[in-house]
Amino acid sequence: MSTLDLDTSTAVRGSSGRAAKTPPPAARARGKRGLLGTLAAHGTLTVASLIALFPIAWLVFLSLGPDKDDYLHPERIWSKMTFDNYTFVLQETNFFDWLQSSLIVSLGTTVIGVLIAATTGYAVSRMRFPGYKKFMWVLLVTQMFPVAVLMVPMYQILSELQLIDTYFGLILVYCSTAVPYCAWLMKGYFDTIPFEIDEAGRVDGLSPFGTFVRLILPLARPGLAVAAFYSFITAFGEVAFATTFLLDDEKYTFAVGLQSFISEHDAQRNLMAATAVLIAIPVSAFFYLVQKNLVTGLTSGGTKG
Repeated sequence: MSTLDLDTSTAVRGSSGRAAKTPPPAARARGKRGLLGTLAAHGTLTVASLIALFPIAWLVFLSLGPDKDDYLHPERIWSKMTFDNYTFVLQETNFFDWLQSSLIVSLGTTVIGVLIAATTGYAVSRMRFPGYKKFMWVLLVTQMFPVAVLMVPMYQILSELQLIDTYFGLILVYCSTAVPYCAWLMKGYFDTIPFEIDEAGRVDGLSPFGTFVRLILPLARPGLAVAAFYSFITAFGEVAFATTFLLDDEKYTFAVGLQSFISEHDAQRNLMAATAVLIAIPVSAFFYLVQKNLVTGLTSGGTKG
């Protein structure tokens, strides 16, 4: 072999060796964004968060204005911020009566509504009785009627049962609104729990109700949390039924009590803002108690298996 051939083969091997040692370009991990994509995502989330928080911040800001017309000139509030509105609401109004009424009605609706919805959803999910599909559709149809249509017949029924101006009557009305939706929600969640768990309970000697209480309900806590939160919010913030069926001002809920700050010729918006901020505290506390299971419950039950 000639010297030229040796030099050529050596050069080829050298270049091949260097090429082999050169690391390949790093591939971007699946699901990871580039710098521009990350900045865009964080920027979008920041803007969305500001938009969501602005009404709350604005309400708190207006509640610090001492005059009822400060909302027309909000720039003047900075120089005269005060907590006098909160002091007036807590000391000079029936705020704590409203709080008591709201908690009685809301918690009563939550307990009774979730109990009925959970048993209904479990029965439809596990038992194949005649007309079980039509039964769920009937529950859905009840949600199609507006409040104005239901007001008169409900008032007539409560009047005949002597439940006008009672907490229990209002709780029953709210359950008629919350139970159909929560029953559908719980039925979808129970469908995701394997039927083998029920069979294991039967083998261990549990009755159907014992299986439901001791085995199924502990697994359905996320779904129960969502149903409880929906029932609580439905009862806590409802206005139309509470205004119609509650006659004693000491039994007013928060939603009705807020209307006392508005008359035909006057509107104390500063006191309304302060009351609204105080009203948000019980709801926030309830949300904090169920938030661990809330997201899981909202995403579960969408698919079966």
